[in-house]
Formats: sequence, C-alpha cells, structure tokens
Amino acid sequence: MPASAAGESTAMPTAPDTGDADAIDPAVVIGLLAEPSRLRAFAALVLGAKTPGEVAATAGSAVPVVQRALDRLLAGGLVEQTSGERGAPAGYRACEERIAAAARAQARGAPRQLPGDESLPGDQREILRHFIVDGRLTAIPAARSKRLVVLDYLATRFEPGKVYPERDVNFALGQVHADYAALRRYLVDEGFVERRDGFYWRAGGTFEIG
Repeated sequence: MPASAAGESTAMPTAPDTGDADAIDPAVVIGLLAEPSRLRAFAALVLGAKTPGEVAATAGSAVPVVQRALDRLLAGGLVEQTSGERGAPAGYRACEERIAAAARAQARGAPRQLPGDESLPGDQREILRHFIVDGRLTAIPAARSKRLVVLDYLATRFEPGKVYPERDVNFALGQVHADYAALRRYLVDEGFVERRDGFYWRAGGTFEIG
C-alpha cells in the first residue's frame, strides 16, 4: 500500500487552527520520516541516543549520514538541540510531543477510516467488511492481496512517529485477533512496521493527510 505524502519544507509548518501549538503539518512529518536514514536517526533518539556518535551506533549508520539526517530533522522541527551538562557535548532530543500534536490535529480534521467508510475504494471496503466484524478480525486472509488490505487497515492502529514496545504492539493486535504474533510478523514482513531491539514503529501503509 503506497503512503500518501507531500513534499518537504525547510521550515517548520504548523497545522492550521488546531489548538496544538506544537503541531507540525502531518504531511511534513510523513515527508521527514519517509527517508530511511532520518527515520532511523529519529528512532535512535527516541530510544535514548543523544549525540551523533550515539545515534550512529544505535541506528547502524555512519556519523556523516546521521549528521545530515539530524540537520534535516532539526530544520523540520522534529528534533531539538540540547545543551551539554558538566562538560558533556551538546546533543539532540526527539520532539515526540510534536508528532503527537500533529496526530491529534490530523484526527480532528480527518476521521479514521473504518471498514464501512464509503471513502474507501470499493474493493478494499468489501474485503474489510468481509474480514472485520464488530472491530474483530474474523480470520487472517490467506490471499496476499486481501491480507495487504487488512494489514493496511491494522497499521492505522499505530501512530506515525511513535515507538512501541513489543508488549504494546501485542496488546493492540490482540484486541483484533487472538493470533497477534502472526499479525505482528506480517506487518513487519510487508513493511508496514519496522522493528529494532524489541521496539516497533510504523513505517508504511496508507497515511491520511487531508
């Protein structure tokens, strides 16, 4: 499922008239994190890395690549520089609260798609109506084409930019189907979710940006 994303900007646009002062335009958030090196650098900061060297070690990237990614994230407003303490070098901080604000702003502007939502393409709507009843997945589709539609819908249960420990992923998927481990594996294998050291974050699927 291709993700819908807009072009990037060097400024830090805010979502208009949302009441969230920290909200960044969701399209900019998606554009910033759609590039793999920036996504890995941001995830490394969320996991506790602070300096470019620490980010590079956590993300498994070269320091120059990490520095370029951090500079872009800084310009886009998803990262802030922090002052060093007691002689420690200055570092960076992931602005997770701005992604949460963008998600809240987007949720107010575009309701989450449900299986019966007429805004979905007809073929996808019919697949979801067949496999999802009262919010529960009746069966994991055997056909990959149908399974991808279901996985795309399930991916919307995870906020873009938020990192989840495995227990939270299991809980969210377990509310939909008993075999949460299979769903988690499919989401990772098909590129909807990425995984590193027991943590997961959304990496693909359809993103509604208005």
